[in-house]
Amino acid sequence: MTGLDIAVTGLGLVTPGGVGVEASWAAVREGRSTAAHDPVLAAHEVSISCRVPDFDADALLGARRAVRLDRFAQLALVAAREAVADEDRTTWDAARVGVVIGTSAGGGETFERQHGVLLDDGPTGVSPLLLPMHLPNMVASQIAMEFGFHGPNLVVSTACASGATAIGVACDLLAARRCDVVLAGGVDALLNPLTMAGFGRMGALSRRDDPATASRPFDADRDGFVAAEGAAVLVLRRAVDARADRRRVRARVVGYGASADAHHITNPDPEGRGVIAAVRAALADADAAPADVRHVNAHGTSTQLNDLVEGRVLAELLPSRPLVTSTKGVTGHMLGAAGAAEAVFTVLAVEQGIVPPTANLDALDPRLDIDVATTAVPRGIDLALSNSFGFGGQNAVLAIAQA
Repeated sequence: MTGLDIAVTGLGLVTPGGVGVEASWAAVREGRSTAAHDPVLAAHEVSISCRVPDFDADALLGARRAVRLDRFAQLALVAAREAVADEDRTTWDAARVGVVIGTSAGGGETFERQHGVLLDDGPTGVSPLLLPMHLPNMVASQIAMEFGFHGPNLVVSTACASGATAIGVACDLLAARRCDVVLAGGVDALLNPLTMAGFGRMGALSRRDDPATASRPFDADRDGFVAAEGAAVLVLRRAVDARADRRRVRARVVGYGASADAHHITNPDPEGRGVIAAVRAALADADAAPADVRHVNAHGTSTQLNDLVEGRVLAELLPSRPLVTSTKGVTGHMLGAAGAAEAVFTVLAVEQGIVPPTANLDALDPRLDIDVATTAVPRGIDLALSNSFGFGGQNAVLAIAQA
């Protein structure tokens, strides 16, 4: 391949599967659902969510640090620490290290809590840390301050495509030689009552009684997504530099495609034109043909329209029938973190030669003609795609190849 060639040299994850890459990947590889009834949402029409288990911010970050961070920044900082520890940063030039993080809304938990304080106690009761904890840009700033990185520091927001978009932007920075290393990823922690009430009123959430079977991508009986929280960070470098420095290259990002449906505020274009354009752009970037794709980590939200459009596009564009997975059957939908976490899962699938299963797929939607993995399948994967789509018609597709 002669197009984009960006090495992935570090990985960090905090997901409903667990804190750390090993725990998160084990849950995905085993197809183990993480959805449960959420006490915070007990009064809601839908009370199911996927939360990160056993996340002790005080123990992981120190109580003094943790209390000054919204949960979204806490999750991202822990993921960033793991990703950086996966590399050797002693040779990095801090002035040439950038941070690009995607998030759909920033510190929603802090914003909701402080709005309650305003209503109860008036303006003087509001914390002076409201804005430093709530503003979306603060997550990238906190990561830069943690490690002393002085390169470009960006936060991007393309709804549920935010994490994948951040990786694409990071690849562009590296290809343009604006940076030598970029920490890129995504995060969201929006399982607060206000946000979840909004999703519920939209009719976007699964209403199944059994949480474990609620997220069921591509299944004929799917009825909505399960909202989740999480964070993922990847260390990215130009592949030629990583090899010269004798770094372990876990996989390579070789293509990125982005597009806008320009169709509807929440629904995808039923013809899938934006998705088609993004997939084709990622393949062109990778100098690859559709037949080269061996695996697709699909957006696969478990909503009726999104899964139908994506499945039809995959059948149309990829007649070689690569094995498709939606890891949201396990993790739920991590919103702005989803695209980055699923890019990490795709890196691991390529690196280890394992296509993970799609949980809860009992009967494929008969309108779809795609091959969806329902068990972990050993398979050599030369090239994989990771798809991410968001409200407003935002589309981002990453092409990921072997090291």
